[in-house]
Amino acid sequence: MLGLLSLLLILAWVGLFAWSAIPLSGTQAMQALFSHPTAQVSDVVVRQLRLPRVLVAGLVGACLATAGALMQGLTRNPLASPGVFGVNAGAALGVALVSTYAGWMGVMGQSSAAILGGGVAWTLVMLLGAAWRPGADKGRLVLAGVAVAALCGALTKASIILAEDQAAGVLTWLAGSVANARWTVWYNLWPVATAGLLAALALAPSLNILAVGDEQARNLGMRLGWVRLAVGIVVLVLVSASVVAAGSIAFVGLLVPHMARALFGIDHRKLLPACCLLGAALVMAADILGRAVAFPSETPAGAVLALIGAPWFIYMVRSRT
Repeated sequence: MLGLLSLLLILAWVGLFAWSAIPLSGTQAMQALFSHPTAQVSDVVVRQLRLPRVLVAGLVGACLATAGALMQGLTRNPLASPGVFGVNAGAALGVALVSTYAGWMGVMGQSSAAILGGGVAWTLVMLLGAAWRPGADKGRLVLAGVAVAALCGALTKASIILAEDQAAGVLTWLAGSVANARWTVWYNLWPVATAGLLAALALAPSLNILAVGDEQARNLGMRLGWVRLAVGIVVLVLVSASVVAAGSIAFVGLLVPHMARALFGIDHRKLLPACCLLGAALVMAADILGRAVAFPSETPAGAVLALIGAPWFIYMVRSRT
């Protein structure tokens, strides 16, 4: 864990100055961060532009990775993730509809729409995939998720087409980027995300019991319905907070839990904190790479992660068929 924390701090530091339109050095970034605020350009760039961007990227990555680990633990499906099961797409649809047709509702309206959209999408996937039936085919659950995600994506695009005035802003947001993250985004994100992450850590022992199977969990006195409901609510809170802050960023919830299991094992008491750190590091790294790809233009972090995650998803599907 100490190594992951060190990696995260290094990436956060690099994110403060790397590939900036206004040339900055690592020393300038550190001075701007720890010295008394001044009106110098380097101070303004680091404190007002780069620091909130780095913090939002890290917290969004932690939320999505933790949500993916919760979904995989709940369904006992290694392909489960907010992106694959349509939760990201449903939340994005809700936010896109509010942003396009009811912008006056603000962040609270977007957050509520994200939770509602993600919840409806996940419920559809669970019903279509027969998730709670004994011996249910895990491949059917994935197919249901892909279908629901495609439907939500199509509805999102249709809403954008019907409201051309808002199309540019919504399309940029849907690409999954933290480029426009400012302190207001951070202030809206961290209370909800922190509460969701703490609740996820509290559910770790229950997820460990779920791993042995439903029948054994019942014999141990677990109330499966309440545990599933609690995990579902926490997942929706984490995903919606991330989608509102940074748009639809896929594959973090799929990749990171597998990386964390390879490093720390299957105990969720260790797995979930590792997912927080690895997810934060992955999104920070993707944001830095996105700046480097076509500098001085920027590639959204979501696009960078898709280039990494899509081949990994195909490999995982093929290895389990």
